[in-house]
Amino acid sequence: MIPAALIAAALIQSAPATSDDPSSAWWERLEALCGQAFEGQLHRAPDGDDSLSGQRLIMHVRACEPDRIRIPFVVGDDLSRTWVLTRHEDGAIELRHDHRHEDGTEEDATQYGGVTVSPGSDFGQIFPGDHVTTARLPTSWQNVWLMEVHPGERFVYHARRVGTERAFHAEFDLAVPVDAPEAPWGWED
Repeated sequence: MIPAALIAAALIQSAPATSDDPSSAWWERLEALCGQAFEGQLHRAPDGDDSLSGQRLIMHVRACEPDRIRIPFVVGDDLSRTWVLTRHEDGAIELRHDHRHEDGTEEDATQYGGVTVSPGSDFGQIFPGDHVTTARLPTSWQNVWLMEVHPGERFVYHARRVGTERAFHAEFDLAVPVDAPEAPWGWED
């Protein structure tokens, strides 16, 4: 059986690019959402993990700088999570998961993620787990994250532990912006 993350990677890598620089095109699609918030739905969670079930999910493309975009991911009243994307000079894009306690201090499991190893496509980027992830979460070294931006339609966040059935999948409706949530824990407004 081929893991879903590998299938997704193959689809993104084989998808026809509509630009000469797919990672920049993807970044521009994400930048176009800056300042907006969108509601999402959970499509899959790891077995036994119901921490997101029945909760309102909001992504807020809150802070955009030329080479860094920060997207708080709000689960119900929990303001602890932010996806941090950083664009490097070589074209690679880095994903970090910034997790905070209510007092703003970092949680033990934070700053994990990965860096793209290919240009991806105009609509999707794949982030394989890296050495930071291995150091922070030793059992998660085989994690792979996928983010897709389909303008006016949906934003997809998918995480998969390759070689297992452990997966998380949420989709956010880009056609209907919602009111922005409060600032994430540890942020200044």
